[in-house]
Amino acid sequence: MDAKIVVGMDGSGSGDRVTDFAKGLAKLIGDCELILVYVIEWSPYTFQTPEENEIRHRRREEEIQTALERVLNPAVDRLKKEGFSARGVVKHGKVAQLLDAVAVEEKAHQIVVARSSEGGIVNTLFGSSTAHLVMNASVPVTVIK
Repeated sequence: MDAKIVVGMDGSGSGDRVTDFAKGLAKLIGDCELILVYVIEWSPYTFQTPEENEIRHRRREEEIQTALERVLNPAVDRLKKEGFSARGVVKHGKVAQLLDAVAVEEKAHQIVVARSSEGGIVNTLFGSSTAHLVMNASVPVTVIK
């Protein structure tokens, strides 16, 4: 698998639009893997007690499982049924930084995100995070409507 596209997911209707666009690109490319990425905003720089950290860790694991079950796994399953190579990744942290980091780590050729949504990743993205992603990403970024 030579070509890879990172697809920013947020769990809303924009996820369908962004995956539809990415599917079109993958068809044009041919042998291409779609890497669906769901980022949960998370700051590691909060000072807490050991008990609070344990609860926080448990909550983090629950959020990962929820994102996989409700957003990524269904989307990946649909893509695979349609004949696409796809997998899902959940990350915690800053959206723009992590989408770019996944693209670099995976040696992806492009990042695709949606312009608007009911909330989640793109709502966060289309403020200063989107500008940061578009201006600083290591690969081209396509922002769709």
